[in-house]
Amino acid sequence: MLNSLVQAFKVPELRNKIFFTLGILALYRLGAYIPVPGIPFHAFADAFSEQGVGMAMLDLFTGGALSNFSVFALGIMPYITASIIMQLMQGVIPAVGRWAREGETGKRRITQVTRYLTLGLGLINAIGYLLLFKSSSYGIVFNPEVPGFLSDFLVVFTLVVGTAIIMWMGELITQRGVGNGMSLIIFTSIVVSVPSAIFSSVNLQSDLGMGIATTAIILLIVLACIPAIIFVERAQRRIPVSYAKRVQGRKIMGGQSSYLPLKINAAGVIPIIFASCLIYFPAQIAALFNIDWLNTVANAISAGPVNWIMTALLIVFFAYFYTSIVFNPNDTAENLQKQGGFIPGIRPGANTVQYIKNVLRRVTLPGAIFIAIIAVVPSIFFYFTNNTLIQAFGGTSILIMIGVALDTMSKIESQLKMYNYDGFFK
Repeated sequence: MLNSLVQAFKVPELRNKIFFTLGILALYRLGAYIPVPGIPFHAFADAFSEQGVGMAMLDLFTGGALSNFSVFALGIMPYITASIIMQLMQGVIPAVGRWAREGETGKRRITQVTRYLTLGLGLINAIGYLLLFKSSSYGIVFNPEVPGFLSDFLVVFTLVVGTAIIMWMGELITQRGVGNGMSLIIFTSIVVSVPSAIFSSVNLQSDLGMGIATTAIILLIVLACIPAIIFVERAQRRIPVSYAKRVQGRKIMGGQSSYLPLKINAAGVIPIIFASCLIYFPAQIAALFNIDWLNTVANAISAGPVNWIMTALLIVFFAYFYTSIVFNPNDTAENLQKQGGFIPGIRPGANTVQYIKNVLRRVTLPGAIFIAIIAVVPSIFFYFTNNTLIQAFGGTSILIMIGVALDTMSKIESQLKMYNYDGFFK
């Protein structure tokens, strides 16, 4: 792997993409420490530290930008939420579904609508946070020298512009960097919280030796889980495919056997990200309206048994939902038939489509259950121990980190093979 990484830096084009990606991520982290104009930094930090689990998890996905109330305080969540809505609309609104099937032209239309929707959601979130932080729970006074309306407008405008910049950064990484722009931004936000979480975990116990031992045990458990997660992420169900012999000109084509790979976890980290966004969306709504009973509901959903059950169910649902979007059995069966391929023992056409659907349904379930367990179990331990390292290395966080790392390595590997170098996965 280290040799492959060295080879990647030897390719000028790939090296430039890697440095470009690192530069954009560095700018993103810089923006997480630039506060909104007029924010009383120390007073806000003290008030934020006393809030519940829901706000802590939202802060985790922004890489600490929310606790600093920086220009990037809204993070990537508005864009992720907009993407979820557009994915759902493909199955509800026929016009959006047609866009998804129109290739590059339709993709550009969906991307454009997603951008506008992101700005709209960012505006709603910005107003919500403004009302929340000005409420009695925080009592923050923004820009006391500036009239109230102008002060509020400046805060909201800054947060919305920050959301637009994050969205632009993610698209730049996808287009001109190594890819997976939005996922890498989430990955960076989670990773930067790990050092402080380790320090807090060591000092959580009154006995320093016990704190170090507890931290070491947690890290060992995380390291032990990584191979199992990678195994499931790379696991495939291979459906055998045979090709009939046919004559094209003077050549005899076909007569070979291959396989159709179906990943156990075809959706990757998308179910985790989507489920996390929906779970903590009530906390954002509560921030908008600042109603006591709504805050109570948001805190109940953000932690405890309700959170565990809803997270598991949403992960399983989105695993099936996203898999059905990215993998179309009808198109696969049609392409096999055009190429003279068939699954042994299965008739081409409708029977092949149904067979692929059945196999896909069966292999998706264990993958979905596995990632649901990995996501929920650490949350249960954090609920009872309140160890910040478990929160930073929770199931959701570690699955996102490993999934994004594997996807990024795969993209770099595919580009390495263009230059006849060995990839990361040999």
